[in-house]
Amino acid sequence: MARSNKILVPQAKEGLKKFKMEAAREVGTPLSEGYNGELTSRENGSVGGQMTKKMVQDYENKLK
Repeated sequence: MARSNKILVPQAKEGLKKFKMEAAREVGTPLSEGYNGELTSRENGSVGGQMTKKMVQDYENKLK
C-alpha cells in the first residue's frame, strides 16, 4: 500500500505546520523549518505521537 502525505485541504497547510511545531516544543524535539534529517526516528515519532494524542483528546472532548 502506498503512503501519501497529501494534504486534503490545501488551506490547512499553515495550520498543520504550526500544530507540528507546537507538538515538537511540547515533547522537547528541536524541530526546525525545512529538512530535519539530523533527528532520530524516535524524536520524529514523538512529534507525530503527540499530534495524534492531541487530536484524539480534542475529539473526545467534543463528544462530551
